[in-house]
Amino acid sequence: MSGTSPSSQGGADRASARSAAAGAAEAGMVPSPLRGLPVVEQTLPALLERQAASYGDKPLLRFGDLTRSYAEVRDAAAATAGALREAGLRRGDRLALMCENRVELLDQILACAWLGAVAVPLNTALRGEQLAHQLENSGARILSIDTALVDVLGYLDPPSALEVVWALDGVPERPPAGYRVTAPPPPAAPVDAEPVRPGETAAILYTSGTTGVSKGVCCPQTQFYWWGVLVGEMLELEEDDVLYTCLPLFHTNALNAFVQALVAGATYHLGPRFSASRFWSRAAEAGATVTYLLGAMVSILLTRPEEAADAAHGVRRALAPGSAPDDFARFRERFGVQLVEGYGSTETNCAIGASWRHQRPGLMGPARAGFHARVVDADGVPVPDGTGGELVLRHDPSFAFATGYFAMPEKTVEAWSDLWFHTGDRVVRDADGWYRFTDRIKDAIRRRGENISSFEVEQALRGHAAVEAVAAFPVASEVGEDEVAVAVVPRADAAVDPVDLIRWCEPRLAYFAIPRFVRIVDALPLTPNGKVRKAELRDQGVVPGTWDREAEGVTLNRGVVARADAAG
Repeated sequence: MSGTSPSSQGGADRASARSAAAGAAEAGMVPSPLRGLPVVEQTLPALLERQAASYGDKPLLRFGDLTRSYAEVRDAAAATAGALREAGLRRGDRLALMCENRVELLDQILACAWLGAVAVPLNTALRGEQLAHQLENSGARILSIDTALVDVLGYLDPPSALEVVWALDGVPERPPAGYRVTAPPPPAAPVDAEPVRPGETAAILYTSGTTGVSKGVCCPQTQFYWWGVLVGEMLELEEDDVLYTCLPLFHTNALNAFVQALVAGATYHLGPRFSASRFWSRAAEAGATVTYLLGAMVSILLTRPEEAADAAHGVRRALAPGSAPDDFARFRERFGVQLVEGYGSTETNCAIGASWRHQRPGLMGPARAGFHARVVDADGVPVPDGTGGELVLRHDPSFAFATGYFAMPEKTVEAWSDLWFHTGDRVVRDADGWYRFTDRIKDAIRRRGENISSFEVEQALRGHAAVEAVAAFPVASEVGEDEVAVAVVPRADAAVDPVDLIRWCEPRLAYFAIPRFVRIVDALPLTPNGKVRKAELRDQGVVPGTWDREAEGVTLNRGVVARADAAG
C-alpha cells in the first residue's frame, strides 16, 4: 500500500506539513485553510468538532425544509451515535444503509464515524444476487432501509451476520419472512466521540467488479478529509458558498461533497434526485453558488430547449468529471457556469486536477501536490509522454486513498501492484504534465455516473434458458459515457426474444445495468486461449440488426424483485 506508515506519528505529521507546503505552491490554487492539519485531526469526528467550534450556528446542512447549523450537525451525529451504541453497535461493526437521500442517512453515516463503526451505504437500485452479495460480503449486523424497499429482502436468503432490519418509515404490515424488522431506535443521549484513528475504516463503498462481483472499498477516516481539501481547492470553496448536489448519498460524489462544504466552512444543500427540467430552478431556490454534476448530466442539460431559468441562478462553478471538451464553452455561455474537470475514484482521491480558473477542456489536469501519477504499459513500465497507457496513482499524505477491498485480500494486492494503485483507465500525459483520459482498460461500463460490472450482467443472463453464451460491453451513449450492450449466442434450437431477456434481467440487476442493446450472434469472437475479445465488440458498436430497447419503446419495471438463488 502507498502512504506513510501509521507507526510513526511524527513522520506522518511531517508528511502532512510537506503536503501543505506543496499545496500552497500549486499554480493558481488557493490552499485550503485546513490543509496541513495534524493527521490525528483529519478524522470526521475531529472535523465536526473543529468546525462546530468555529462556525457554531452557521447553516451547514439544508435538506428540504430542514436546516441544521454546524453545531446541530455535530450534535445529531453524537446523539445518533448514542442510539447506535444502545442498539449494540460497536467499533468496527458494519451498519448497512439502503435509502434515498434523507437526513437519517447522513446522520447514521456520521454517527458510525463518531463511534468507529463502519457505514455501508448501498445503492437503492440493487436487486437479486448483487444485493445479496453486498450484504453478505460486508457482514453488516444492522440494515437501515427505506420502508418502501423492505420487500426486496423477501426474495433473498437472510445474510449470515444480519441481526435486525430498521424500517425507517415504519414497519410494513407483512415483513419478509426470516428477517427481524423493527422501527429504528429512538433518539438517545449524545455520546463522546471514540478516539478513532485516521486509518480506521469509516465507510465501505461498493464499486463494480470487472472479472468478478462488486468489491467493497474500505474508505478510511482521513480519505474524506483529503476529498474535502483537494476538491475545495479546485473549486475555491469559501465560507459564503452554497454547494448544491442532487446526487445520491450512497455514492462517493455526494458524500464527499458534504465534507468539502464542512472543510470550507460553507453550506451543503442536498436536493432531490436529478431532474433536467427543474435542475436550475432548484439550484436557484437553494441559493447555490457551486454544484456537482456528471458528464452525462451536462449533456442532458445542454440538449434541453433554452429557457429563462438557464441563467436565473447564482451557480458559477461545477465539478463535472467526464464532460466532453466541446461542452465547456457551450455550458459557460448558456448557463454562466465554469465546468471543472479532474480525476478521482472511490479507491483514490481527486489526485489529478487544476483550479477552476485554469481549465483546459479535454484534459483532467496535472497531479496534485502530494500525489503522484504515472502512465505505464502492460508490464508496469512507464511510457513516454504522448504515449497511451494505464494510469497508476499513489500518495504522500497518510490514508488519503482507500486501504483495500473488504474481505478480498487478493483483489487488494492485484489493484495495488508495485505499490501503485492501478486504475484500469487508459490516459495520455502531455509535455506539460497534464493528463487526458482516453478509454477504460478494465472490463467495466459506466452509464450516467453508475459503474456497471459486465461480469454481473453476463452472470444474470447466463441463467436464461435460451442463452448459450453472452458478452456485455459498452457502446457510446448519445449523452456521454456508455450504454450497456450484450452479444448473445442462443442455445441450439432456441429463439432469443430481446424483450424476454429484458424482463429476465429486471429482478436480477439494478435498472441501470439492464442492457439497452441486444445483438444476436452465432458465436462470440474469442482469443486463442478462449477469452472473449471485448475490444472487437466495443469497436464494432451498434451494428445493423442490433435490437434497441429505447427505440422499441420497451420500458423498465423498476419495482420487480426475485429470489437471489433464481438468478442463475
